[in-house]
Amino acid sequence: MSQQSNSSSPNLATKLVHLALPVRWSLVGQEGRPEWGCTYDIHPNGARLLSTRDLNVGDMVTVERGRNRAICQVVWSADPSSPLRGQFTVQCVDGKTPWDDELRQMQEEYQPVILGSGPRSSSAFASSDTNRRRRPRFYVEGQAEVIDGVQHVAGEVQQISEYGARISATEILRPGTDFRLMLSVFDVSLALKAQVKYLVNNIGMGVEFHEIRRGDRPLLDYILSKVRLRRVEEFSGAQIGSESLAAAG
Repeated sequence: MSQQSNSSSPNLATKLVHLALPVRWSLVGQEGRPEWGCTYDIHPNGARLLSTRDLNVGDMVTVERGRNRAICQVVWSADPSSPLRGQFTVQCVDGKTPWDDELRQMQEEYQPVILGSGPRSSSAFASSDTNRRRRPRFYVEGQAEVIDGVQHVAGEVQQISEYGARISATEILRPGTDFRLMLSVFDVSLALKAQVKYLVNNIGMGVEFHEIRRGDRPLLDYILSKVRLRRVEEFSGAQIGSESLAAAG
């Protein structure tokens, strides 16, 4: 059994949540005593699971959680000789996902980006202006979707920090506009409520994060850790190069 890439990777329209949920599964046509497994991450169309039994791409399985069940197809399975052994990704083909309730709850709930402050508390944000300005900003490449009411505008995220980002978009919102923001960076997607703070040459926006979808804070921290590590590696490489040039001179 060889590892295959999952062509159904979640995008901006598909919320990916890293969440461990116990599930039961069994091969279609071989329903007997179900196997127990656990999700690594879930999204509206499927999930990545971990189990003690290896599966093949194309296998059809019944996945159950509580009273909810769905027929799914295995679209990726890890190489059994790799550290990912036992992991496989399923795409639901019949019925809603057994974790639909968990996804809906996490999608509807937001929490302040600055913990301890109330939602959209202007005084709380004003009191932390100095701390936010001191947060480093990192260059990054990713997709952005700006949602202003019923209007959806595609764009790109160019810089990101713990409390904001610089976004380029096909249509620019005016400073002071509140909107929802979907970001897809590296292999994760997250949702935030933000406000436009300033414009960048009428082709970009500096935005401030106010609230983040519950469950997405670890994903933002993951993105920041990745870009922070890349920045350190680039700096180290540049430093080594400068030292080599100095030695050669």
